[in-house]
Amino acid sequence: MRAVAARLARHKLLLVIILCVLIGASGIFYLTYTLISPAVLRKNLVAILRIEGPILSPDVTSAYVDEIREALRNDSIKAVVLLIDSPGGEVTQVEHIYMELLELKKAKPLVASAIRALSGAYYIAVAADYIYTLPSSPIGNVGVIAQWSPAQPISEQALETGIYKTTGFSRLSFPIEIGRVLDNFVSAVKMGRGDRLKISDTELRRAKVYLGAEAVSLGLVDEIGSPEKAVEKAASMANLTEYEVVVLSKGAAAALQIVKERLNSTGPAWSTLDLEMLGKINPPPAIYYLYLPPEKLEYGTAQNRPGIGLEEKSSIGTGNRSVLIDMSHGNRVGGLELDVLIWELVKRNVTVEFIDSWRELGDKLRNSTALIIALPMISYSRDEVEDVRRFVQDGGILILIYDPASEYSKAPESVKVINSIANAFRISFASGYLYNEEHYYGIYRNIYVTEFSDNPLTRNVGSLVFFTATYIRSDGGGIAWPPDNTYSSQSERPGRYPVITFSKNNGTVIAVGDMTFLMEPYCYLEDNYKLITNLADYIASGGGS
Repeated sequence: MRAVAARLARHKLLLVIILCVLIGASGIFYLTYTLISPAVLRKNLVAILRIEGPILSPDVTSAYVDEIREALRNDSIKAVVLLIDSPGGEVTQVEHIYMELLELKKAKPLVASAIRALSGAYYIAVAADYIYTLPSSPIGNVGVIAQWSPAQPISEQALETGIYKTTGFSRLSFPIEIGRVLDNFVSAVKMGRGDRLKISDTELRRAKVYLGAEAVSLGLVDEIGSPEKAVEKAASMANLTEYEVVVLSKGAAAALQIVKERLNSTGPAWSTLDLEMLGKINPPPAIYYLYLPPEKLEYGTAQNRPGIGLEEKSSIGTGNRSVLIDMSHGNRVGGLELDVLIWELVKRNVTVEFIDSWRELGDKLRNSTALIIALPMISYSRDEVEDVRRFVQDGGILILIYDPASEYSKAPESVKVINSIANAFRISFASGYLYNEEHYYGIYRNIYVTEFSDNPLTRNVGSLVFFTATYIRSDGGGIAWPPDNTYSSQSERPGRYPVITFSKNNGTVIAVGDMTFLMEPYCYLEDNYKLITNLADYIASGGGS
């Protein structure tokens, strides 16, 4: 009996132990279920990764990258949908996100739903296997915006160890680098879209914005559909019949905060961004895959115009011939822009004077060889026009210079101002700028000028580079033209557009549609310097051939 009782006691103890183990295991399971992230336990998840707002700083990119890597590591996440509503961002930040998404795509289906996918946001979208969009969503804008860093004044207190330490690039190489960055963008689009892409490289590089329906027809995206449809597509690609959806939004929240917090802006991020704000976030030189509307691309004149002020007007040289430079009409020109031409004139024994009073200028015109009117911002009165007309009729040389770049002008008002004097001589500077998508220096609006008539100014000139130049209408006085496949931004059609005109009737009137070619280092490209020396020779000769 004792043996039976002992055996029963052992059985009871074993049952108690088993019961305790079961209760403990149940407790552990309960704690695990309630305390561990549901994303670890649920096995079929489709993650929505929101890409929202401008991508402008490393902390924003870091937040996106963390989410991408979490989606890659988490076995419960079977597919990912990119919900994109963004204008793009800084080049390296966009490329970083794009490269991380390519790694994610190797492991899991990746589908994009483009609400707005412009510039760098479209760059990110093409990492996806499949892209949905809405019928009127803005898509594309494959292009680059760059901000150049002007050289800082040399200081003995702040020292640098190399000529490009403060700027990062030479001014001549920067346009070429921008072109290479654009090449990267175009290559990514072609790789991501493959045979689905129905437009040429040239069309892509125009940076056009397409509405969703047209973007589908051109192969930029795949299908019209809602974000929900994108989720269904991702689940189907992952062979899921039952799944749950999780939203990853830490990166999007950081992107939307960057403009509001760092720039003290309370408005929508897209509406407040401009070049000045970008410069605060990423000091130049900086390059962006970013969409900005035209009104946000204009530089302020006070801090960007490199010319001298009126208080710095001067007389240079003591030669027998003199050249007057009008500074009385708010002219955005000075010693820096005209330095090379002035030196060539001084070498030829010509005196150069900057004049800030029209009364003084009018008095000196009678004994002067040439008058330079460049980049005026105040229209010329009838009396002033008549003063200049008499000067030309008496054998004087009038040189008119206009440049449509915002550093020098404020279109369209400024072109009306230069034409207030030019029209008196049957000359008219056109609005807009010239561009060429096949043959250019660095970017499309740095045009080559390759055709010339026989003229003292174009003697021994075979090729020029003009930077954001306009063309000039006149009565057959053109002497220099870019190739016939050069377009006007205003007319959007190719033509034979003269960029330099020359007319001689007693005196001479010369009109030039670019300012930049006169300045260092741009004056050393192609035969730009030869054109400058020819102009100096012509002035020094008093208009002789």
